[in-house]
This record gives sequence, structure tokens and C-alpha cells, in this order.
Amino acid sequence: MRRSRWVRGGRLGLLVAALAVLLTGCSAKDWERNLRFGFPTGVTKQAERIRVLWTWSGVAALALGCVVWGLIFWCCIRYRKRNDELPRQTKYNFLVEAICFTFPFIVIAVLFYRTVVVEDYANKLTKNPDVKVQADAFKWNWEFEYQTYRGVEANKAEKAQVLRYTKPDGSAMPNPEHAAVPYYLQTVGDSNTIPILVLPVNQTVQVTEHSFDVLHSFWVPEFLFKRDVVPYEKPNTLEGQDEYDTSRDNKFEFTATKTGSYVGRCAELCGTYHSQMNFEVRVVPQQTFVTYLEALRRVGPDDPNRQAKALQIAMPNASPIATTTYPLDTDRTAQGPSQRGGN
Repeated sequence: MRRSRWVRGGRLGLLVAALAVLLTGCSAKDWERNLRFGFPTGVTKQAERIRVLWTWSGVAALALGCVVWGLIFWCCIRYRKRNDELPRQTKYNFLVEAICFTFPFIVIAVLFYRTVVVEDYANKLTKNPDVKVQADAFKWNWEFEYQTYRGVEANKAEKAQVLRYTKPDGSAMPNPEHAAVPYYLQTVGDSNTIPILVLPVNQTVQVTEHSFDVLHSFWVPEFLFKRDVVPYEKPNTLEGQDEYDTSRDNKFEFTATKTGSYVGRCAELCGTYHSQMNFEVRVVPQQTFVTYLEALRRVGPDDPNRQAKALQIAMPNASPIATTTYPLDTDRTAQGPSQRGGN
């Protein structure tokens, strides 16, 4: 009688849960997206895979926890002391021991497999990304170099275009610091300017990280991803290595799926102003990105306000300065956080 009552109760619980899912009209994908356990939604293809892994890992952990808690409470109630009679003693129960040994390993194997699959996807590098960018980290700011671009969707068959500054006659402008390297389009932050990394939506972006001094880390919370920017020995101590060589630098890729502005941070303690070493990623439509690159080229590398001017040309209805964070306060005696007023 007692067992049939438990069976009926279990069936009723499953029926109620199934009806709740049907009545809410949510698919498993929508349900997962709304659950998340506090994780950001994510705005890249890689972030979505990472978030899904996080959510279902949490669900699996909770389900396993409920089973364990249920068994503990069941044992506490079912086998509680009722009198002074000694219960029947058993040396072992092979079935229970086999289940307790095998089931956790199955759970671990599945989680390990899914983690490896998602990690490989997040670390995958393609041969021909749509955009190549170099992020140069230094104490305590960022410089972004736009190196190549394969064009909008209709022109993807074309060879990637090198994004460099040009002279009025259209010829390439020489790089004043590295003669053998193209003078890439670039913007750089300072104590008054938050550097903004403008990128196209729904296109593959490959980022090469380079550090000029100490260990930094490129982190955009909404990307659900960070990657350390590792400095190497000074080039003149490495035999046969050019001063601008980035072959040993970290690289990663992502494809943003939602336009908007997202704060970026340094996630590795790097000195006095580490907490204020911020930047902004602005994901825009592809044609807006092309307009921004052209504006950046026309303004030229010598104008310290080239970033704001190019943004005004490409996005006249948007702010030409960062909207997600503020410039660092270089006053070492200041006790409060950086304030509005810079750009």
C-alpha cells in the first residue's frame, strides 16, 4: 500500500512538471536561456555554447544533489531508531555499491566530454577570419590595430584587405616604428580616452594579443570569455626574432551575434591602475563597420581624437565616447573611483 502511494505521488509530480512546461509554452532552449543560474546571456556564438554547458551542468548537479538528499532523508526516516532492538546487519550490498560506484563516473565522463567539446569550439581558429585585430596591452590601457577585413557578406569571396593608413595619393603610409610592418589602422586609449574596439556583427573576428610590459588579460564579461595577454622576453634577447614578432602571442576568435556596447576589462592584476584598465567593445552592423574603417583612414594616425571623429562619421546618432565605463583617474591620492568628465 505504502509503495503504491509513493508511485502514484511520483507519477503525479511528473505530470504536473510536464504540464507546467507545456503551459508556459517554453522550449528547452528558452527554458535554459531563462534559467542560466546567474550567468550572463552572452552575445557571441562561443558564449552561447559556454552558457548552455554551464546551465545544464548546474541542472545535472542539482538533480544529482536531489537524489543524494532524498536518499539521506529517506534513510533517516525509514531506518530511524524505533526501539532498542539491534537491526539486521549486512556485510555488503553489491547492487547498491555498483550503482554508487558506476553512476558518478558516468556523470563525470559526460560532463568531461561536453566540456572538451565546448572548449575546443571556443578555442577554434579559422584560416580565413573575416576580421583580424591585434589588442596591445600596456600599463594601464589598450591599443587596437585593425589589420585585415574580408568585406561584407556579398564580398566574402574576395581576398582579405589589409587595413592600413594611406597617403593622399593612395600609396601606403610607412610605419614610423616598424618599417617592415604595415601601418595598420589603430586607436589607443589614454588617461582621458577609453579605447573602443568597433567590430561587425555576425562576422568572425580573430584577436591577437600582445603585451609590451607585464601580464594582462583581455576580458569582456558578456563574451563569457577571457584570455591572458602574456609578455615574452625582450626581442633582442631572442635570437632571430623580429621586434614586432607576434608568433608567440595568444589568439582567439569569436562571432558577435548582437549589436551593442559592452565593457571590457583587464582581468589580471597588473599594477597601480589595474582596476581602471578598461575598454569598450562596440558591435555594429557590417556596413557601419566599413564606414568606421574608412573614416579612421581619412582622419589619419596623427590626430589624437581620431577615434571620436571616426565614430561621429560612422555613427552620427551614437556617442563618440565610451558609454559603458570611464577613463582612469591618474591622481594617486584620489580615494574614490574614476568619475565622469573624460572621454
